[in-house]
Amino acid sequence: MRILLTGGLGFIGSAVIRRLIATTDHVVVNVDKETYAASHEALDAARGHARHVHLKADICDAAAMAAAFQEWQPEVVMHLAAESHVDRSIDGPAEFIRTNVVGTQVLLEAARAYWSGLDAPCKAAFRFHHISTDEVFGSLESSEEKPFDEHTPYDPRSPYSASKAASDHLVRAWHHTYGFPAFVSNTTNNYGPWQFPEKLIPLVSLNALDGKPLPVYGDGSNIRDWIHVEDHAEALVLAALHAGKPGGTYCIGPRQERSNLQVVHAICAVLDRLRPDPAGPRARLITFVKDRPGHDFRYAMDPTSAEIVLGWRAKYDFESGLEHTLRWYLDHEDWWGPIRARRYAGQRLGGANTAG
Repeated sequence: MRILLTGGLGFIGSAVIRRLIATTDHVVVNVDKETYAASHEALDAARGHARHVHLKADICDAAAMAAAFQEWQPEVVMHLAAESHVDRSIDGPAEFIRTNVVGTQVLLEAARAYWSGLDAPCKAAFRFHHISTDEVFGSLESSEEKPFDEHTPYDPRSPYSASKAASDHLVRAWHHTYGFPAFVSNTTNNYGPWQFPEKLIPLVSLNALDGKPLPVYGDGSNIRDWIHVEDHAEALVLAALHAGKPGGTYCIGPRQERSNLQVVHAICAVLDRLRPDPAGPRARLITFVKDRPGHDFRYAMDPTSAEIVLGWRAKYDFESGLEHTLRWYLDHEDWWGPIRARRYAGQRLGGANTAG
């Protein structure tokens, strides 16, 4: 089988490619624009594998996407390419609209044109899997409120989540209007090895190792559900290659809710044990900063339906997953050190000077 996967140099996309190369015999055509967060190193042995092909291309480039479909003739599309950092979307929403909305429309049209020309058996077997986020459902306003599921109405609150909600709607519209065999999965906050250090867990972890302040928005009470990226990659492969049905929605989550402050304290505790700081416990570095504009209080997902359909359940609990992740960062300063020195040093993003 040939799989066209977009965003394969990103955090989640690279984990999916590693899994596909290690556990299947399929060819993976990796379409990636190579933006600031791209990492060739994250592909490990997959990078030079005979079943991995890298195409440097922009999903907004209609001619390039049409050419990719005609040359590689995939049976499955896994669409992971996206701008994904909420804080960056607050600072500059236009690129999020371009990539996440326009790019998805361009990719859908290229895929539909290709699919329309297939013979009946190939047409029936073709699948387009769009990977999305729980943030499209808005904000749960208390710790007691029922988690999101496949029937939760959309209520996006940030430029990022609005752009992903729009792309989800496009995918479903192409299915219902054209009969295009597409489906959507939504998931919770991912963490794990190779995550670009702008996100909470790597940012706090690397700041803690450097003895720098550990920024916590507001009072740190905002809650997220944390899934290890390898668990998510396993679920995505099962959905794309086996269980995903056209028109379906799959909410993928681990039931691992933690407040941001709990996450930061957990990071400090693990690092204090693995690499003690002579200056004292790292919790002393926690610094409460001005909250993110429009900060959603809680995201949580009920994955029951997806677990049944996919025959999947998250293997990592948060404690073991976090320690696995932090050990990886301790062992891979050769990767994150140059990023912190040249590309992103941990500075505040997301409207730090915005009123309100």
